[in-house]
Amino acid sequence: MKRHPTRGDNLRRALALEAARIMAEHGIRDFLTAKRKAAERLGVVDGAALLPKNSEIEVALAEYQRLFGGESHLSALLAQRRAALSAMRYLSEFEPRLVGAVLSGTATEHSEVQLHLFADRVESVTLKLLDEGVPHEVTERRLRFNPERVRAFPGVRFQMDDQPIEATVFPTDGIRQAPVSPVDGRPMRRASALEVEALLQQP
Repeated sequence: MKRHPTRGDNLRRALALEAARIMAEHGIRDFLTAKRKAAERLGVVDGAALLPKNSEIEVALAEYQRLFGGESHLSALLAQRRAALSAMRYLSEFEPRLVGAVLSGTATEHSEVQLHLFADRVESVTLKLLDEGVPHEVTERRLRFNPERVRAFPGVRFQMDDQPIEATVFPTDGIRQAPVSPVDGRPMRRASALEVEALLQQP
């Protein structure tokens, strides 16, 4: 027998859609922040049990972009993926992988291109950027590998083809184990330059 949506289901759906709109329009990347803002806007108090999962928000975000983003979303995503490929070719010695919203297709115009690089020392990456005169800043990113294990990794932020790039630097053996995705808790999908090229060739 088909189950009819309850009031709670409908509210979760409304919260997911509102959180997705907030992420798309305001450039918020953190799911929890978007959920809280959505709950505040819809007047939901003490509704932790009703808050949607991150994966539900990502589905709603893809739906929002399909309905309201149109050609501008596709054009921005194409530019982000082209910049990702340029950066990956430039940093090819560090076996770069594309991750995150630019890979999944849910990036907004505010999203940074997120790369994973693999090197024994972050200085190997910064020296490459310095030698080429690429302005950059050194960053740190905390990533989760399981419910109990969170690790901080160095990284670099720079621009390529007018797109912001955030590259996290892992040890060389880090290519074998990806951190978990904040969307669904599974190991992050990582795409090589060849896979990004294939994405760009899709109609």
